[in-house]
Parts: sequence; structure tokens; C-alpha cells
Amino acid sequence: MKNVLLTILLLGTHLASSQDIFSVKGLCIAAPTSDGVEEFVRFIDKELGPNGINTMVLRVDYNYAYESRPELRGNAPLSKSQVKKIVTVAKKHGIQLIPQINLLGHQSWAEKISKLLEVYPQLDETPHIDLPEKYEWPNDDGLYCKSYCPLHPEVHDIVFDLVDEIVAVFEAEAFHAGMDEVFYIADEHCPRCKGKDPATLFAKEVNTINSHLKDKGVQLWIWGDRLIDGATSGIGMWEASMNNTARAIDMIDTSVVICDWHYEQALPTPALFALKGFNVISCPWRKPVVANAQVAMMHQFKQNSTPQLQNRYLGVMQTVWSSASDFIKNYHQSQDLNPNTQEASFKAMLAAINELESEFKTTE
Repeated sequence: MKNVLLTILLLGTHLASSQDIFSVKGLCIAAPTSDGVEEFVRFIDKELGPNGINTMVLRVDYNYAYESRPELRGNAPLSKSQVKKIVTVAKKHGIQLIPQINLLGHQSWAEKISKLLEVYPQLDETPHIDLPEKYEWPNDDGLYCKSYCPLHPEVHDIVFDLVDEIVAVFEAEAFHAGMDEVFYIADEHCPRCKGKDPATLFAKEVNTINSHLKDKGVQLWIWGDRLIDGATSGIGMWEASMNNTARAIDMIDTSVVICDWHYEQALPTPALFALKGFNVISCPWRKPVVANAQVAMMHQFKQNSTPQLQNRYLGVMQTVWSSASDFIKNYHQSQDLNPNTQEASFKAMLAAINELESEFKTTE
């Protein structure tokens, strides 16, 4: 009888383990430039697909020849036919493509204004703050990146044209809105936002975008940093919020997928999001040790959770903050001189996931 019970126990453990393979093995990367599409397609075909990547967030922003808003095209943007080449190779390997346009925050970078605020300066949350000739941090204006005003009456008609077009051309079932590192929100000089609760404003913008996408059967993904209390957690102002947006976590629709990025440690915040009802993905950058730890952490969360929580830990997604071309070049080169690179982190993430999956296959 004891042997029978032991067999049942081991069988139950095996069944739980055999299902514990991440549903998201992802890469977030800038869309290629128009002259780098062929190289990018080869990389998907020869490297990403064969290595098990099944999800790719493509940071498109204004790097597409928009027909609905041609004034918001960037320099040498991707054509529709070039995008379709990427779509075709992604379909070949079962990779879900999720285009991204930064909404709300990241409407400037250093000394450069985004295309949206360049063409529509009236949307600027902080028009009284000029971009410097040479950007430095910290600065007296608290300027990291500009935001658009979420309460401006014109803003959603404009950005939703872009969102709808980019979702359609990529044949996407999900869209990533960015929304990380929003430092300018409810600014005291904004005639529409001043005096309002930053958490309520942030949540309202997330829900507005989500409702628009839901009506079209499209899922919203965002970065998770603005939903973490930077003071209580000790995480601080970059990977969490110190400007009173964290309470928005209890105000936004739980259908939104959270991409929880932490680059120095495998912080256990995916559990926060899962317990709040969100599906969550852990995201490393340039430290292989952190990528390994995030894979192990997400695996442990799944192994030690109720069935409801297990399903919310979707997986791990490497983030890339260089050009696609630079990443591909460095991916193929030896990284021995500098072990802490995004390419090394990506390889470590893949190796850790593949090791877990190999263990499950071996025990079957």
C-alpha cells in the first residue's frame, strides 16, 4: 500500500512538472531599419525559431510608413511589404508578433523629441520644459522623457490611428503600449491634469487603451514598473514608481499583461502581479546571472502556486535596448571579454529554459 501511495505521489509530481513549461519564451527588440529587414528575417529563421522563441515584441514606434498618419512616419520607415516578410517568417516558426508603440511616456529621449510631439506639440504634458542642447541626469527639471497629456481631447484619435494600423499590418493579436518610466504625469502646470491623482490618471489611460483594443479582440501588454511602489519595496524610481502611480495596480483591468522588468536582481514582483490577477512575464536585460535567476524564480512560482496562479506566470522575455542590427552582430560574436551583455543574457535565458524543458522530457 505504501508503494502504491508513493507511486501516486510521484505521478502527481511528474504531471505537475511536465506541464510546467513557459508559454512565453520571448524577445523584445527594436524593429529593424528598412535596410536591415533581410538580415532580421534570416535571424528569426536561423536562430530565434530553432531556439524556441515563441513571442517577439517589436518596438516599432514611428519606424513604419503609416498611411493613416503619414506625418508621423520616421526616417526611412518600414514598408508594408517589408513588414509582411517579418510576419511570414514569424508564422513559419509559430512566433507571436506583438508590435509596440510607446504611449503616454517616452515621448522624447535625451535631446530628441518624439515624432508625436514634434508634429503635435499641443499634446505635450510639459510644454514649459524645453529639451536641453546636451542632456544630463539629474537635472533641475526632473526631465527623463516627456509624456503626452492623457486628457488632451485630440490625443487618442491620433495615437489610436497608429495603433490600429500597426496591429493590422502585423496581423497581431496583442499590442504593447510601453508605458514605463512615466515621470511626467499630473503636472502642476497642465491645465487638464493639475491637481489630479497620478494613479487615477495612469489607470484611466491604461483602461482607455485596453478598452479600445478589446473592442477589436486585441490584448494589451505594458511594462509593470509604474504599478510597483518604489518606496515600500525599496526598488526606487526606475524599476518602480516614486511618483504616486503604484495604486493604479488596483484600478486597471486584469486582462492587461504585465511585462515585469528588473535588470540587477530577480526581484519577486511577478508574485505581486499574479496575486492581483494579472498574467505576468519576467524580463531581464544584460546580466546572465539575473536571466538565470528569473527563469528559476518563475519556475519556482509556478511549482509552488495554486492552479489559478500557475497560469498567470507566463514566462520570461529578454529585452534588447540597442538596434536590431547591433544585437544580431554581437549575438554572433564572442562575448568573453564582457560577460554582462544583453546577448549573453539572452543566451543564458534560452539555456536555462531549455535545461528545464529537457529535464521534464527526461522524466516523462
